Amino acid sequence: MKKYMILGTLLFSFFSVSAQNVSIDGRLQPLLNEFFELCKTYDIEYYDKLFKLESIDVVNTLTVSEKGSTLGMLRRNEQGSVVAIDINWVAQLDPEILKVVAFHEFAHYFLEYSKHVCDDCGRIMSVVNSSYFEIIRDWDNRIKTLFESSPAYLKKQQVSNGISTQL
Repeated sequence: MKKYMILGTLLFSFFSVSAQNVSIDGRLQPLLNEFFELCKTYDIEYYDKLFKLESIDVVNTLTVSEKGSTLGMLRRNEQGSVVAIDINWVAQLDPEILKVVAFHEFAHYFLEYSKHVCDDCGRIMSVVNSSYFEIIRDWDNRIKTLFESSPAYLKKQQVSNGISTQL
């Protein structure tokens, strides 16, 4: 019983600290936790970046229209620094779409994808995904590609192989 009380106190302390610095929408927290577990697997640092954000949130301010909707985006301040990860409320209509959109936006920020990898090629980092469900059906492979092709992972591989990325 004492172990559970200590564990509960530690978890509460962790979330209290994170809540003071970064507002994280509870609907996105499980996806963010899953993403961070993958970051640990691929040895991608995320902790410092997390606390540079103001929020990770489901919002109703992104474009929704018949001609095209913005399902997620990184919000920047006047200096161009990312201050928030915004996910459109529409993405919540299906948990699989929400997962792909959230991982896409998390990857832009934490995995340092500054660009999309293609227009509509069935990868998480596509500009548009015609079939989110196809991505989900092949999730493990798509995640492996997402992480192993990421600028953050490739940079880490270059450093560990002794190749300098400085000019």
